[in-house]
Amino acid sequence: MTPDDEKFLRRAIELAAQARAGGNPPFGSLLVGPDGDVLAEERNTTLTESDISAHPELKLARWAARELDPAAAAATTMYTSCQPCGMCAGAIERSGLGRVVFALSGEQLATLKPPAGPPSVRQEGPALFDEARLPVEGYYA
Repeated sequence: MTPDDEKFLRRAIELAAQARAGGNPPFGSLLVGPDGDVLAEERNTTLTESDISAHPELKLARWAARELDPAAAAATTMYTSCQPCGMCAGAIERSGLGRVVFALSGEQLATLKPPAGPPSVRQEGPALFDEARLPVEGYYA
């Protein structure tokens, strides 16, 4: 962890505080280029935008995928107030960002929240492999 990493993490924490002050969950993120320039900043807006996907990490990953070529994306670092959730981690991976630095881990966050109950949506599968593989087979070759 460098002094610059700490500086940018502090900014992510400030963005999280701004999100909370604006009526949203307390999460904030920023994307920094290889020269230390802040390319973009985002706050969680899931409540004020009525959008369950409006996490700052996802918004930045989508921005990077649209606005940066693969080499530029790979040279960036995302600083975020909390470890990205599964949805955001998948988007970050697909966007090609080079590095993520977070303040709170998912485990630490869990100690600050009420205990979560069991998942409310039951999932079943896998099923119909021979049929389901047909549209996918060869796509990733």
